[in-house]
Amino acid sequence: MSAAAKNAPPPSRRYAGEPSGLHAVGASFFSIAETAGGMGIMFGRILSRIFTLRVDGAELMRNLYKMGVKSMPIVIVTALFTGAIMVIQAAPLVQRFGAYGLLGWGAGFGTLREVAPLLTALMINGRVGANNTAELGTMVVTEQIDALRVLAIDPISFLIAPRFLAMIITLFLATIFADALALLGAAYSGLGLLGVEPGVFYNGLTSGLLGIGDVMSGLVKSVVFGVVMGLASCQYGLSVKGGAPGVGRAVNSTVVASAAGIFVLDYFVSFSL
Repeated sequence: MSAAAKNAPPPSRRYAGEPSGLHAVGASFFSIAETAGGMGIMFGRILSRIFTLRVDGAELMRNLYKMGVKSMPIVIVTALFTGAIMVIQAAPLVQRFGAYGLLGWGAGFGTLREVAPLLTALMINGRVGANNTAELGTMVVTEQIDALRVLAIDPISFLIAPRFLAMIITLFLATIFADALALLGAAYSGLGLLGVEPGVFYNGLTSGLLGIGDVMSGLVKSVVFGVVMGLASCQYGLSVKGGAPGVGRAVNSTVVASAAGIFVLDYFVSFSL
């Protein structure tokens, strides 16, 4: 027998320190349950502050400017090209059947109900949600949250509820803005690619095939997506552990969890509406 074989640990002891697959699955389940439970508790606390009007107004306005106004450039670019892409996707069918009058419906239906709110939420999640988690996580690491409590300032009323409301309002208004810009981009893309006049495009959009329900579907989704982003970014930000590396892990977890939650809830909202 070789020396390496003699010195090798017994098979039963070689992986004794490693968790089994069942242990890893259980740990993941409990971690997800802990996060979901924390979000539920935080949601209740936020609602109690909102319904009793214990929300810092100045902080809300600062966050509306930071999250909403400063996100407009990326929303504009995303919306314009979203509308143009929808026309490119609809162009082969329109040309094949000569249904140029239906270009507005073909591009507008998916844009208003699905694409505009979804892409707007994902773009704002990458910018606003990650930034909110990083700010709150840094406050936790540097003990600023504890300092607020020492000064008898409620962190939920002063920090969390204003940011939560700002995210919902920002995403709602950004979706309306994105809908209008996406339709504008689609109309002039149709003019450039297919020679369809904007008047014909908008006539097809409003000829009865699309109604207020299609617009409201996208707006309801924007509110739901804003709730998911707000809860995820605040929960992961306040639960940071481990210093600066913990802040980085929390930011990464926020982006992933928010995006996954957006897609999952998008399915259920689309199914119910």
